[in-house]
Order: sequence, then structure tokens, then C-alpha cells
Amino acid sequence: MNKKKVDPESSPWAPFGIQLRNSREAKGLLQEELAPLLECSPSHLSYIELAHRPPSRRLAELADIALDTGGTLLLMWYQLKNAAILEGFPEYARYEALAERIRIIEVNIVTGLLQTQAYATAIEMGYARQTDTSEKLAEERIDFRLNRQKILERSSPPLLHVVLDESCLRRVVGGRDVMVEQLLHLEEMTTRRNVVIQVVPFSMGEERPFTHMATLLTMPNRKLLAYGEIEQRGYIDRDTKSTAVLANSYDRLAIEALGQAESRAFIRAARRDLEWMST
Repeated sequence: MNKKKVDPESSPWAPFGIQLRNSREAKGLLQEELAPLLECSPSHLSYIELAHRPPSRRLAELADIALDTGGTLLLMWYQLKNAAILEGFPEYARYEALAERIRIIEVNIVTGLLQTQAYATAIEMGYARQTDTSEKLAEERIDFRLNRQKILERSSPPLLHVVLDESCLRRVVGGRDVMVEQLLHLEEMTTRRNVVIQVVPFSMGEERPFTHMATLLTMPNRKLLAYGEIEQRGYIDRDTKSTAVLANSYDRLAIEALGQAESRAFIRAARRDLEWMST
């Protein structure tokens, strides 16, 4: 049987179709076998794989479940459908969904993979008010962020190592109740086997090597990718030398930051401070 080749530049939806086909074939499934799981006909699935028709969000969600892709297809759907996502970020999110190890340093706010729905909503609605963005687009950004978190729930999740500046714990986002819930969530996440959370206290002062967020992804082929953001645009750094420098700085910070148990106690203390102040 001849398999038609799809030019990834032939249509905006071509990369999605190619990824869907590759994921299906990796599972050893025929279109006739996968289509019922996606609530569509084999011919409709064929049209999507050939980029002759755009997929629905529902199909992308079902495909991620059936093919155990870690949410990759839904992230691709968001990239093509949603202009509200920060330029450059959807590309990063696709790599994030495939990474074996994710290392993040975050300042000012809790990183997206660890946010509660209420916290994420407060962040995005606040941003919408500041930039005169519609609530609908803000809601799409929230959905996108929460769907990324599904990679932590899959059968073989990546190792997530997050170093949070103390400012992430002290900045009250969404009000007292939302922040208390967020801090409780962080405490719970520190008990997971695939999650490490460390806190950089203010007492480190000028010794901390980072003043902005940064992310390092270790891919299955051991390739190291870095991600950062400037002027409302995200960018991926693939340069071996610069990513190695960033990794060394990250590791040094992780050594000097509070350990996992100390960080859990620090987060708990921050939560109790907030609860006490509110009473």
C-alpha cells in the first residue's frame, strides 16, 4: 500500500497531520482501528492526516489519550488555533511534552506546570485587564496552561525540577484564598516522586545567578534545549555551549537553594503566615 507523503509546508495543519500519523503508526494502529476511538470515520481521519481537513479540539484530545502522546496533539492544535498564546511558546510546549527532564527557575510567580486553576485564572485575567485582551482569549490561555500539566499525570512522566524564588511564594495572586490553595498545592507536589521543588530565599541576596525565568529540557536523545522569554516573545536556544553554561548555573543554584524537605517547610510557613495575617 502506497503511503502518500505530506509536505509539512503544504498547509498550516500539515504538521498536525504528520504527527498524528506518526503517533498512530508508532502504536501499530491502522486508521480503521484508531478512527472509532476518535469518534470519526476512517476516511475523515485520513483527510486529517493528509491535512485536507483541520481537526477538532475533541479529536486532538481523544488522539492524545488513545496514542499516549502526553498532550502533544492538543498543544499543536492550540498553536494553530489560538493566536492568544505567546509567540514561540507553543513550539516550546511541544518539546516540553516530549522531554524526559524539565528544569525550571522561576521568579515572581509560580511556574505554569505547578499552578492551580484559580491561580492561573487570576494571572491570565489580570493580564487581560492590563492589555485589553478579551476574556475569551484569556480563557483559552488558561486551558492551554492547564492542559500542559497533563504530562505530569501520564504513566511515564518527566522528572520536573523547579527552583522557585521566594517572591513566588510571597506575591499574593488572586487574593488570600487563591494563594493559600496554591501554596497547599505546592506542598502536595513536593511529595511526588517525579517532582522536586526548591526555594531560593531572599537571604541569598545577590548570590542567586538568575534574575529572570529560564527552562532547560533534556530530550530523549539527551539533547539539551533552553527556553526563555523577552519582550512578549519566547525563544528556544539549541546551542550546545550556551545551554551548557545555563545548565551549570542552574545546578549551582540548586546546590545553594534550600533542599526539598526544607523547601516544603518553607512553603508551609509562608502559607501559615498568610493565613495568620488574614485573621
